[in-house]
Amino acid sequence: MKKIIVFFFCLTLIVMSSNKNKEFIIPEKSLRFRIVANSNSQIDQNIKNNVKTELLPIFQKIHLNSTSLESTKESVLQNLNLITQVVEKHVDDYDISLGNNYFPQKTYHNVVYQSGNYDSLVITLGDAVGDNWWCVLFPPLCLLEAQKTDLDKITYESYFQNIIKKYL
Repeated sequence: MKKIIVFFFCLTLIVMSSNKNKEFIIPEKSLRFRIVANSNSQIDQNIKNNVKTELLPIFQKIHLNSTSLESTKESVLQNLNLITQVVEKHVDDYDISLGNNYFPQKTYHNVVYQSGNYDSLVITLGDAVGDNWWCVLFPPLCLLEAQKTDLDKITYESYFQNIIKKYL
């Protein structure tokens, strides 16, 4: 009887540890990015998406010169004027904050990320009461999403884990 109990205990530990490896946890040393739309109107959501689309190539260039959280933050600061110009093409009323900003609870690829204050770049458009778009600038998970095509989930998970490991 003891052998059966030990067997099931070991089996449970193996299953639990293998499931933990499949979770995608944003590393503690990361830089999140968030754009909050003025409202949920189609026009405001389109503006948010246009800003995002125009900013992603800037972040791709930033990533080429960044090897750490600190260098990514420095590159964002060096490109703040360019980021501001993109936002100003679309709206007059906005705020850009690079620092410790609040993020609500989010679910991303079936993983729940708790609300809290995180190192981040947050762009709020107008009243900032609409749906938002967010990702992670460092490690460069935004770029993964931008380049994502029809990868199956297994390939995506493996690639995601490799990026996390590379920058830890």
